[in-house]
Formats: sequence, C-alpha cells, structure tokens
Amino acid sequence: MIEYYFSLHLSYNKCMDYYHGRFSSVQVVEDNGKTIRFAASHLRPYISSIGIRGRFRLLLTSENKFIRLERIA
Repeated sequence: MIEYYFSLHLSYNKCMDYYHGRFSSVQVVEDNGKTIRFAASHLRPYISSIGIRGRFRLLLTSENKFIRLERIA
C-alpha cells in the first residue's frame, strides 16, 4: 500500500466545478513534492459550505489503484 499526505484548500465555487464534472481529476502536490492526480469524484464527501479545507491521506495499491481518500485533520 502507498500513502500520500497533502493539504487541500479549495473555495466552494471551485469545488462545484469538480462536483458537477467540469474537471474529471484533481492534481495535488504531496508533502514530499511529488505531483499526484486522482479522480475528482473522490472529493465529493468532503465538500462543505466553505469548500474543502484540510489535510488528507490518499491510499493506493502497489499498482497505484485507488483505495481511499481520508481527511486526517
């Protein structure tokens, strides 16, 4: 299993672009500087009235297949 940690801060309006499918993927830079891209649909559970703010952990298989995205803070 592979773990990536990153912070994400998106406004509500930007989140709606992801939520409504205007963008199919999200690109983030994890704590060690590696650029990671994953399906934007995985962000839907974390959207609030202020958007998305927090620290996250992305879990992947050793073949880089999505397992889950978790808010950790």
